[in-house]
Amino acid sequence: MILRLWSGWTTPEGAADYDRVLDEDVAPGIVARRLGGLESFEVWTRRADEERGEREFLTAMRFADLDAVARFTGGDPHGSVVPPQARAVLRRFDEHSRHYDLRRKHL
Repeated sequence: MILRLWSGWTTPEGAADYDRVLDEDVAPGIVARRLGGLESFEVWTRRADEERGEREFLTAMRFADLDAVARFTGGDPHGSVVPPQARAVLRRFDEHSRHYDLRRKHL
């Protein structure tokens, strides 16, 4: 199992706009693709840096294997997938995602 983590940052004022883009465009688009091997897709948020005035959105996606990740990205499993409507409201974002192999589950 692969955990794929990616972050994007908005201004505090832009957080509601990005949240709407996620709920209305990005997430439904990913779900509609019915990707084999995509096991879960969660979005987490936090105030990343109060001094910089940013809000971080972290996407955590679980995939069966790296081949499933490559199907999601359209080739390079490490590349970001950031649609234009998301880019329009993000201040910055990870160019590459981080991937972790499941070592052990305790629960």
